[in-house]
Amino acid sequence: MVRKSSICLRQTLSENVKAFRKQRGLSQEELAGICGLHRTYIGSIERLERNVTLSTLEVLSETLGVTVPELLTKRGTPSA
Repeated sequence: MVRKSSICLRQTLSENVKAFRKQRGLSQEELAGICGLHRTYIGSIERLERNVTLSTLEVLSETLGVTVPELLTKRGTPSA
C-alpha cells in the first residue's frame, strides 16, 4: 500500500518550491533541467500531485540553495 503525505505538508512544499523558484528567476522547465527532472514533474509538485522522495527533496533543496527543512516549513504569505 502506498501512503501519501498529508495535504498540509504537500501544500507547504508546493508553495515553497514555487516561491524559491520564482525568487531565483527560474521557470519550471529551467528548475527541472538543473535538477535532472522532467518539467512536468516540477509542475506536478507545485500542483500538489506528487509525494516526493527524500532524494528529490535533497536535489530540490541543493538546486534552490535552501535546506530540506526550509522546503518543508510553512512560511509567511507566499510571494506570487
